[in-house]
Amino acid sequence: MKEMRCAERCLGIEISGIRKLFESAGPDSINLGLGQPDFDTPDHIKEGAIRAIREGKTGYTPNMGIPELREAIARKFQGENGLSYSPDQIIVTAGASEALHVIMHALVEEGDRVLFADPGFVSYGALAVLAGGRPGGVPLDARMHIDVEKAKEMMDGARLFVLNSPGNPTGAVEPRENIRALVEYAGDRGVTVVSDEVYEHFIYGPSHWSAALFGDDVITVNAASKTYAMTGWRLGYLAGPRQYIEQALKVHQYCQACATSISQYAALSAYCGPQDCVLAMREEYRARRDYLYGELTRMGFTFPRPEGAFYLFVPFGKPLIEKILRRGVVIVPGEAFGCNAPGYARLSYAASRENLKAAVERIEKAMED
Repeated sequence: MKEMRCAERCLGIEISGIRKLFESAGPDSINLGLGQPDFDTPDHIKEGAIRAIREGKTGYTPNMGIPELREAIARKFQGENGLSYSPDQIIVTAGASEALHVIMHALVEEGDRVLFADPGFVSYGALAVLAGGRPGGVPLDARMHIDVEKAKEMMDGARLFVLNSPGNPTGAVEPRENIRALVEYAGDRGVTVVSDEVYEHFIYGPSHWSAALFGDDVITVNAASKTYAMTGWRLGYLAGPRQYIEQALKVHQYCQACATSISQYAALSAYCGPQDCVLAMREEYRARRDYLYGELTRMGFTFPRPEGAFYLFVPFGKPLIEKILRRGVVIVPGEAFGCNAPGYARLSYAASRENLKAAVERIEKAMED
């Protein structure tokens, strides 16, 4: 039989450990593994999609996205982030994941180094490898913030630095001085900063600072997915300097053509409609965070209280992680997020209070096993 050959860049990466756990979870499992809001998409957003279907807006859209959505996103950037992006500096994508893929393929040459936090979001390293780059993990400090001095040491000769605040899996929110220092140093060294801001609306104390406030060589990535409980709609976007957008559009055009038309009209309703749903979700996440953090610290676990997103990153130790998984609580071992997280696990509190309470009971039983 003829040998089946696959590209080495694919053979060198693994399927996401998060997805493996999610898809293998049993019917009685409590799933705290997947980073997905448990809220339904708000009604006014659904109505925007239904209206688009009824009006026959089901064909291809412009590659960059429908003009009115890009205009709405530009207004959002100006009003919420203090960033002046014009609509022709914005590409609407099939989720933030595609935005990251597009950026990597447009900017990374074979062998270029791509830096990101370790522990950090699972996709960054894999996407770098698929684009021909070499991933590099930047360690965090005791508060789960990026170690700025270590990051500076690693930046010389790098091509990209991916900054994620609030962070996944840690929930850490980088302070203004850290973001400014990282962006300015990267600019001096010719390193483009990719700022992944998908959790910006779920912050419980400190302020969110967009990286593009502090430098010109920055690409901002965001999505409707987390903010509006629209993960399955697959609607994200990227914004940045025009010379980058011109090249990123080529990658987007040939791999995706355009984001789904119906999702674009739904997102238009999201960004132009009432925002009280976002505030309500944030306050519910805050209450869940406080409950789960309080219970775990009561059990004796010591770790920083997350400042944003909807994750806790807990030093359970490997033996206990295995017992918790056997008890039917789906959590993600820290190794899925990098080399610097042995013995940690990520818990998502984007789950009902009832499920969180049941998970706490099972974790306590696992500790007794």
